[in-house]
Amino acid sequence: MDSFKDVLEAAQAYCKTQMAEPTYNLYIDGLEPISFEDSSHITLSVRNDFICKIVTDRYLGLLKEAFKTVLGFDVDIIRAIGRTAGFRVKVENIPFDGLIPALKTRTIDIAINDIGITAERAKSVDFSDRYYIAGMGIVVAKGYQGIQSAKDLEGKRLAVTIGSTGEIAAKRIPHAQVRVFNTLSDCFLELINNGVDAVLNDIPTNDYYAVTAGAGKVDSLSISLAAEDLGIAVKKGRKDLLEKINKGLASLKASGEFTAIYKKWFGREPVSYTHLRA
Repeated sequence: MDSFKDVLEAAQAYCKTQMAEPTYNLYIDGLEPISFEDSSHITLSVRNDFICKIVTDRYLGLLKEAFKTVLGFDVDIIRAIGRTAGFRVKVENIPFDGLIPALKTRTIDIAINDIGITAERAKSVDFSDRYYIAGMGIVVAKGYQGIQSAKDLEGKRLAVTIGSTGEIAAKRIPHAQVRVFNTLSDCFLELINNGVDAVLNDIPTNDYYAVTAGAGKVDSLSISLAAEDLGIAVKKGRKDLLEKINKGLASLKASGEFTAIYKKWFGREPVSYTHLRA
């Protein structure tokens, strides 16, 4: 399942054929629930238009087989690195603010999820070489004209995900009313419902959302607040694993596979590092 459309159609088809009651709700990233008849308490949580997790109180067993695999840009990258470097990858979906604690306890070995390389985070984990540079961008409701520059964010109602670089940036903006959410889906939903004026998040994710699940509902603005190196994190001191990751990453970039994966998810070439830094 490589696209939002594939995911949605597969979910609908599977639920209708497997459930005793063909009624369910699909919660798609940033959109109001797509309801069918009543509710059988099924929620598909989709982030960046791919399945991230499934929460249900009745039919989890039926859906596990249909959606075993987490999909996305970062997932494709780490799977390709694992294949190139010679280690197997099993993907777990963990809230962003739980990634570093999970590394520390060895609940997971690797964390990759748009994690900015910062001096503060580097005190707790070791980072790979950067795998790309992301700009911190702004998403607003379709047609909203109240934000034309970074300065216009002052005093605005802003949504960010907990523990993200966006949260750090938002809390530095004078007089901004910052609302912190557990998921990006919640941020976008609050924006669409007019609970906030803007969402601060990584530009590639913003752009992709604006032309897929958020099409016709939001705009991703051509304003970059900052550029940050994104890295793959491991528990501090795991030099052997870090070396494998760096070698695999270098191989992907040299072979062109990294660019192919990027284009698959974002529809264009990776933005030039020099351009982002300018």
